[in-house]
Amino acid sequence: MPQSKPNLASLIGSRICHDLISPIGAIGNGLELIEMGAIDGKVSMDGPEMDLIRQSVINANAKIRFFRVAYGIASPGQNISHTEIVSLLNGVTAGGRTNLDWKPVTDFPRTEIKTVLLAFQCLESAMAFGGDVIIRNKDNIWQVSVTNAKLKIDTGLWETLTASIESDPAPKNVQFALLKFALADTERALKVTLSPQEISLWF
Repeated sequence: MPQSKPNLASLIGSRICHDLISPIGAIGNGLELIEMGAIDGKVSMDGPEMDLIRQSVINANAKIRFFRVAYGIASPGQNISHTEIVSLLNGVTAGGRTNLDWKPVTDFPRTEIKTVLLAFQCLESAMAFGGDVIIRNKDNIWQVSVTNAKLKIDTGLWETLTASIESDPAPKNVQFALLKFALADTERALKVTLSPQEISLWF
């Protein structure tokens, strides 16, 4: 049976993440070997070059782990633990200007977390100066919101989430199209509120 367009997108995301995680892991292993050599006095670990390599590996691993859930296949019946969810979000916000407050304390189906991560990425498009992000689930309703005095809001882009007209977004905004597909898959309706200092999504 031919794959649907959104399903193909998920398969592509899973394949890319699968193929990239191994070489990045190998780089991390190589860095560990270099660090072991430094302990023995054979290699110097001082200098901005090694710091850049170390931080780049950490950032790349965090993003790929995030992308595997946000863009990959989410099969029914798969759950993600509370610990892993927090780790995914903390990984992509570490060292930045985003303050994250993840409220739920339980595990959730991967299909739901995929939707939450895509919603978070949509918020990121407005967070040029960072922001305070709150993610909560009450009575099976998700709220993903950000507050900041300097949000960068593209009203037309946010309207695509609730508009019936389909259009291909710019590559940097693909999460908006994917969020609509994810919401349809989980049979959830979306409500969006925008203000100069706050954006909230409920679904």
